[in-house]
Amino acid sequence: MTRTLPTYFISHGGGPWPWIPDMRAMFASLEASLKQMVADHGETPKAILMISGHWEEQDVAIMSSPKPPMVYDYSGFPPETYSITYDAPGAPDVAARISDLLTEAGIKSKLDPNRGFDHGTFSVMEVMYPEANVPLLQISLLKSYDPADHIAIGRALAPLRDEGIMIVGSGLSFHNLRLIRGGGEAPSAQFDAWLFDAMMAAPSERRDAIINWETAPSARICHQNEDHLVPLFVALGAAENEPATRIYHDEGNVGMPITVSNYRFG
Repeated sequence: MTRTLPTYFISHGGGPWPWIPDMRAMFASLEASLKQMVADHGETPKAILMISGHWEEQDVAIMSSPKPPMVYDYSGFPPETYSITYDAPGAPDVAARISDLLTEAGIKSKLDPNRGFDHGTFSVMEVMYPEANVPLLQISLLKSYDPADHIAIGRALAPLRDEGIMIVGSGLSFHNLRLIRGGGEAPSAQFDAWLFDAMMAAPSERRDAIINWETAPSARICHQNEDHLVPLFVALGAAENEPATRIYHDEGNVGMPITVSNYRFG
């Protein structure tokens, strides 16, 4: 693979949705967009680096197991969803490369040989690569959620794009569970419109907008905690001077009155 790969910010849906038929049907438009993302990508990547909204540490942690376990980080789902597996191999060689890149950029990190795939990773991967044949690893968010620091992490990891590594930020552009079934319609639409304008802006303006995202309309209503937005910062940082394309837009996500969007950079 010789081309520079794009980076992505995607919604990972709710819990173990691909394993629950009724729920999978509700997420049909998201599933179609994820499959289209793979089709558009063409060649199978050497590995996939996922930045999920479900793992955060004081410093960047890098999954380094050759066979990562599962992390069932959800509750209230059918018993069988706590024994599902996504048996993709890990990527210790890529983990070591990430560690080197972060060190070169002056960013503290550590290898984590015990961390497993959380649902922000395995749910979308089950749809994108159901054969589980692509090496897969995650890095953590920083507990600080600092936008500039996460953009810097992405910037440090940008060389991976020339090495066949797909970089994917997995979160959600609206994440307020209290309002997801009612009351989130207007706030999510307002924030989504702002996010689209920010993503379409010139690189320097886009970066400034993201660093100051809390000033956006309804920002803190949509993201009381920004863990599901922060993966966007890393994906953007790894392609900060390249154009953005909205690759998924849903104004009635799974029948709920919220607006969400996914983006590709590069």
